[in-house]
Amino acid sequence: MYFINKTLIILVGSLLIALGINFFLVPFHLLDGGGIGLGLIIHYLLDIKVGIAILCISVPIFLLAWIYYRPFFYNGIHGLLISSVVIDFFYPLHIVGGKFVTSSMVGAICGGILIGCGVGIMLRSKITLGGTDLLAQMLAKRLHFNPGLCILSIDIVIVSFGSILVEAVSFVYSCVTVISVGITTSFIVKKHY
Repeated sequence: MYFINKTLIILVGSLLIALGINFFLVPFHLLDGGGIGLGLIIHYLLDIKVGIAILCISVPIFLLAWIYYRPFFYNGIHGLLISSVVIDFFYPLHIVGGKFVTSSMVGAICGGILIGCGVGIMLRSKITLGGTDLLAQMLAKRLHFNPGLCILSIDIVIVSFGSILVEAVSFVYSCVTVISVGITTSFIVKKHY
């Protein structure tokens, strides 16, 4: 029963994340922080699917987790693999989102809320997508630093870097996405405890 429950949580969380990315962020060239943001930067620059990019970015981080923090590895590998496949499966939604979403601000807020819901649902069950959030958790544990501040710092660097590197990316709207994701995730995770 535990395995089925965990699989359903990963699928629901991944679906919400995929909808947020493909329906709301991709049509407006918006970024999120973390592994998703890096995956989006790679997608915008090289036209590689976001899920595959997230997977590639996460491999070295998961190798570190395997060596130094095995519980983080075990709690993240399933979320990473399944969410990467689901994100890429729903990629065609970017065409529909581009036709129905009215503005970058709506895309940033709605995409951020959906991604935050997906991440929050998964975190409540101690499941992660991995990526830079996993790296931030490992750094925070090692340095005795607040993991939330560590994740936020990495997110700001990624969005800043991405908005410079990809001309079509809006720094302001991408920051709105990061804030929307953070608030929604915090609300869902806090409500659980």
